[in-house]
Amino acid sequence: MSAQDVLRALAEPRRPAILRLVRDEARSVGEIAAYFDISQQAVSQHLQVLREAGLVDVRRDGTRRLYRVRPEGLVPLRAFLEELWDDRLDALKREAEREQRSRDEHDQQ
Repeated sequence: MSAQDVLRALAEPRRPAILRLVRDEARSVGEIAAYFDISQQAVSQHLQVLREAGLVDVRRDGTRRLYRVRPEGLVPLRAFLEELWDDRLDALKREAEREQRSRDEHDQQ
């Protein structure tokens, strides 16, 4: 999956909330739906999008399907954000060094 796929999956506000619910504990669709004002079918559709984006895993427990976060599913997004952050930090460092050189030159005059 790409960072764009992850961002697209997380663009709907309920999906990050669903991820928070299944971060520490595997939950069924019914358990997840109890936290929202939408149907179990709608929750299932959100979970399908999250699953296709690689953000959740599903396992069977008898007749139930339990969903849980796949932390590795966020790796593409994290890499994208780190790339942006690193570029920004490099620019900030260059600007600070430029200002320091300017001050040093001013002090020498």
